[in-house]
Amino acid sequence: MNRLNLAKRTQVIAHLIEGNSLASTSRLTGVAENTIAKLLDEVGAECSVYLHFNMVKLPCKRVQIDELWSFCRMKEKRVPLMLKGQLGYGDTWVWVAFCPDTKLVPCFLVGRRDAEHANRFLDDLAWRLPNPNIS
Repeated sequence: MNRLNLAKRTQVIAHLIEGNSLASTSRLTGVAENTIAKLLDEVGAECSVYLHFNMVKLPCKRVQIDELWSFCRMKEKRVPLMLKGQLGYGDTWVWVAFCPDTKLVPCFLVGRRDAEHANRFLDDLAWRLPNPNIS
């Protein structure tokens, strides 16, 4: 199996960070879209591990929390009965914590808008702050 060299991988990731789509990154770098998608998946997994272990004891004094609505594959009203309730189909929410002073995003969560996901998100946020005072 062929592997992209480090310079080409860096070039691809730099284009994605700048906000280019997979198609435009493919045109600009000459790398196939499937290869870019696989690279993005690998880098995303590594970034997730890095952030999990390094975004702790943050100096955040204030944290703003919000959720953003989106949908996966189809809107909730179009989801067939056999797929209702499965993540990846219908309404999806992105829970985001943001520190306006440091511009950090200590944590985020993609899931449903329910108590289970809200509690999981807040537990993750509390774990990252040295003295969490969630009110």
